[in-house]
Amino acid sequence: MEVINAIGRRKAAVARIYVSQGSGNITINKRELDQYFPAATLQYIVKQPLNTIGVADNYDIKVNLYGGGFKGQAEAVRLAIARALVKIDAENKPALKAEGFMTRDSRVVERKKPGRPKARKRFQFSKR
Repeated sequence: MEVINAIGRRKAAVARIYVSQGSGNITINKRELDQYFPAATLQYIVKQPLNTIGVADNYDIKVNLYGGGFKGQAEAVRLAIARALVKIDAENKPALKAEGFMTRDSRVVERKKPGRPKARKRFQFSKR
């Protein structure tokens, strides 16, 4: 199998991944998954598409990851892995789509507006 690449985004995070045949190693920015994401919940988020299909030990994944916070980065990697699995075998798409892993979550931070302290918050109203 040749190397398959895919991209995933979430908020400000961008994940570029390269999937090759292997033994289940996930390397993020030249560090192991459990070193980059020490929290078990974030490791679980990253591995969700692989566990849904049942191929967690079949592929080695190399990830270039930048931007955003740790939660957004984990979800960006999840989207990229799901897209790569569909590139490898299109029959995986219905199962991944049913779990919601194929959808790019488009919610991003709303910009600050002029004349306000934040995007929606207003300064205290003074009657007089």
